[in-house]
Amino acid sequence: MLERLDAVIRIGSLTDSTLIASKLADQRRLLVASPAYLTRSGRPHSASGLAGHRLIDKLHGADLLGWSDVLTGITATATTGQTVFRCDDFEAMRLACLSGVGIALLPDWVVGFDVQAGALDRLELDGEHWNAEAGGVWILRALAQPSARLRIVTAALRDEIGSPPAWVGWQSG
Repeated sequence: MLERLDAVIRIGSLTDSTLIASKLADQRRLLVASPAYLTRSGRPHSASGLAGHRLIDKLHGADLLGWSDVLTGITATATTGQTVFRCDDFEAMRLACLSGVGIALLPDWVVGFDVQAGALDRLELDGEHWNAEAGGVWILRALAQPSARLRIVTAALRDEIGSPPAWVGWQSG
């Protein structure tokens, strides 16, 4: 399939591949909730404290952005009844979180601006062990030398994302 494409964008950790990868930005996963939700339901202080909370989850259980990394050592059955919204669309998950539905684990490029604006609170639980290794936003290509068009697109993407990426303003302060 890629042989008919100039490039693809891949998000997350890369496995070995014959494709040539260029990293556009780091990616971290943020545990977030709306201030209204936290006022109503309380603020958890550890991953085990999530057991009584409403969770917004990815539809695909094997996805790397799921709750298994956060809930290490906590049985899945303890959280099964707490999942109140599940889908495969980051924007829908973000909107549910902003609406006070529950707590979500989402990439910083999805919710970083909301955290900066105060619309979502970042929950830094248990040292964020799920972020021990940053994932990435990558552009992959099959050809050793990118076309002029792909070089222009890649440069435009890098300019738009920024360095550090514009969405990581939640890190400062």
